[in-house]
This record gives sequence, structure tokens and C-alpha cells, in this order.
Amino acid sequence: MRHVTVPLPLLALAARQEGLASADQCDEHGLDRHRRHRLVVAGTAARATQGVLDLSGHLAAAGQPVSSGPDHARRRAALVALLAHGPAAVAVGQCALALLGVQGLPSTIRPEVALPDGSARRPRDGVVVRRYRPPSPTVCIDGFEVEAPVAALAHAVRELGRDRGVAVLDSAVQRRLIGAGALPDVSRAARGRRGAARVAAAIGLVDGRAQSPLETFARLQCVDAGIRPDGLQVPVRDASGRIIARGDLGWRLRRGRWLLVEIDGAGPHSAPDALFSDRARQNAVLASGRIVMLRYTAGDLAHRGLVPAAVAAHLRQDDLGFRLDLAAREGAPAARAPDDGAHARSGSA
Repeated sequence: MRHVTVPLPLLALAARQEGLASADQCDEHGLDRHRRHRLVVAGTAARATQGVLDLSGHLAAAGQPVSSGPDHARRRAALVALLAHGPAAVAVGQCALALLGVQGLPSTIRPEVALPDGSARRPRDGVVVRRYRPPSPTVCIDGFEVEAPVAALAHAVRELGRDRGVAVLDSAVQRRLIGAGALPDVSRAARGRRGAARVAAAIGLVDGRAQSPLETFARLQCVDAGIRPDGLQVPVRDASGRIIARGDLGWRLRRGRWLLVEIDGAGPHSAPDALFSDRARQNAVLASGRIVMLRYTAGDLAHRGLVPAAVAAHLRQDDLGFRLDLAAREGAPAARAPDDGAHARSGSA
């Protein structure tokens, strides 16, 4: 059996599509059905779903490996659905948000699209066609039609748990895909549909200052514990007034001090240079004498009470110190330490 060569222009196209190419795209580049079958039999290509060929192996052999990681897996899911159903298909819900670059989605999402006439198709290989007519206008991303942000958020948040729903809304606002003033539009778009109450509840917790889903998750854990942060992205200044850092979450302490919580996740914080920079930054922050800093990782957030308990302990200690100072100034008996209940605080920086 003769070796089948994949045309370089087709490989270049697949590289932009997470290693995927539709049957029509293959035909246009001279890779007909018979040749595609031979590639699959030889194990150098795979069938992603009906009408979609996975050329990741050829890209890796050519020194262009397809990127891995959750962001790419989500984008791949969206592209599988779009390529399977042709140029008229529109990515909707979580698939639309993945292509729009929204963070906070689950690591694995279902491939789903809708067709302009709202008709449905039987699911195949996990690819779903929604019985839903996407509202106009749609957004074009890399040649694919994608549901507009407001509609996509209304569609997706109805199906997500509270924390992830808030995280994707935070991300959409932070990335300026929608303005904070458009959040009521998301709620209206979901009205009358299953999960609409979930959307409305999530919108009430949105804060577009969050720089990552991990920050959102940490903030929500603290809100649930009754210790809502006083500020997000709290600026820390040196003696000259120059901003040297920003704390992810912050609570005001007495005497103008702050308790800051930093959430270190995978990505930029993991690189050696970034870690060195973070240590230098932390040293500069703590040298000011006005900052108490707590640092956590994504793994710490899996223990839901860990961050709130540590924050509450520091706030209780600070509150006790304030009352001891006050008692000393007034000559009154020192106050007893508060009990172990959550120390409730509110407000924003």
C-alpha cells in the first residue's frame, strides 16, 4: 500500500483548528474519502466524529504538535461540532464561550451547535445539535459562527453550578466581552427557561475585577463564610506611592493595614522566572509593614473551608487587638477573645 501524503496547506489549516479538518476541507485539498480511510487504517489519522478527521499525529510528526491543556480541549470540542455540521452551524453556550476566550468553564465541555433554522439533529459521537435558533447577530471567530456573548452566557450559566457560573460571568466582564451594565441583559435572555433563577443568582455575585476563576472561587468561599472581601486587586504602594503589587483579595485591618490573599494557579505563577519575581514582589510588599499576606494554590481551594478559616482567624485576632488597644486607652477591662464564629465584614475598596 502506497504511503498517503497529507497536503501541507491542509496540515496548516488543521493546525489552526486544533488538529482537525472536515471532510469538505479534506476534499478541497485533494485528500479524498479513500485516502482518508487509508490514513485511519494506517493509524496516522483518526476519526474525531462523522465527517471530521483528526490529523494531530501528522502535525506532531511535522514538528507542529497540537497544544494540550483544558483551554485547547474546550476549543477542540467546539470545533468538532462546528466542522461536523458545516458552515451554517453556530457554536452555542459553553462552546461559544470557549471560542470567545472566556475562563472558568469545566475542563471538559460537550460539543454543541445550533442551526440557523432552529432544527435539531440526532446526537452522534457526543455532538449535540440544539433545537434552538441562535439570535442575531452572531460573532465570526476564525471563520466560524459563534453565538454572541450575552446569549452564550445566558445559555451556559443556566447549566453550570453557581461557582462556575459566577466565574464565567466574572471572566466575560473582566475581558470586556460584555460590560457590567449588560448583565441584566443576560438575565433577561435566560428568563422563562430552565435554570433562569440560577443565572439571576450568579449575576448578583459578579465582580469583573477578578483576574482568574481561582480568585472567583476563593472569593465565593469567603462570601459563603460571611467574610466578603473589602477589595479585589488591592493596590500596595511603596514609600514613594508607587504601586508595587496588587493583592487578589483584601480585608482592611486596623491602623491602615491590609490582610491580602493571593491565589497562585497553574500558568504564569508556575514558571521559574515568575516564581522568583513573585518572591521579590512579596518581600517588597511585606517590607512595607502594612501588609499581612496569605498565599494559596488551586489545590488549597479544593478544601473548601481552608481559606475562609485562615482569613477569619486573622480578622478575629485583629479585632481582639483593636479592642485591647481601646480598653488600654479608656482604662477599661480588656475584652475577651471572640468565639469561633465567622467574623462578618462587608464593604469594598
